[in-house]
Amino acid sequence: MQVTLECQTRPDGSKPRALRREGFIPANLYGHSGDQAVSLVLTQKGAISLLKNASVNNTLVDLTISNLNWNGKVLIREVQTHPWKRNLHHISFFCPSGNNDVVVVVPLKIVGNSIGMAQGGIMEQMVTEVKVRCLPDNIPQYLEMDITNIDIGKTFCVADLVLSEGIKVLDDPHKNIIGIVAPRKKG
Repeated sequence: MQVTLECQTRPDGSKPRALRREGFIPANLYGHSGDQAVSLVLTQKGAISLLKNASVNNTLVDLTISNLNWNGKVLIREVQTHPWKRNLHHISFFCPSGNNDVVVVVPLKIVGNSIGMAQGGIMEQMVTEVKVRCLPDNIPQYLEMDITNIDIGKTFCVADLVLSEGIKVLDDPHKNIIGIVAPRKKG
């Protein structure tokens, strides 16, 4: 899925609180030109729409900064919200270069029907996402786990994931993702 966003540079001297009262969300862009960061603003409506369609550290976003005549692919690195009101306060973007690997978090998707579950076993999932290193254009939307051959008493661990070329999982290969346990006996 392609996610696009348009924003502007933040006016000099503008205060984040005042911007939020006016319906804008402050943001920063890192990595687009070396070590220089750009202060940005985007509409609150645009920010909420972005966060509905993109995941932090996972989805490449087509970002356009119209008053700088700049556009490129970025990752959402951080989203800050008010601690109890949950209002959006700030978004940080990172622009990866095309030939350098990035570290991202990728959700896991279970496929198949476990033979252990068919025998009455119960699936326990310990991990729902893993950290991977890959090129920006190679970021997977999710990683599939085929649990068809997992029997009662067996587990599916990080090392069992089937990966596309150029993707390396950074989590411990022995970390259990799911396990099929025997049902409790009534009694």
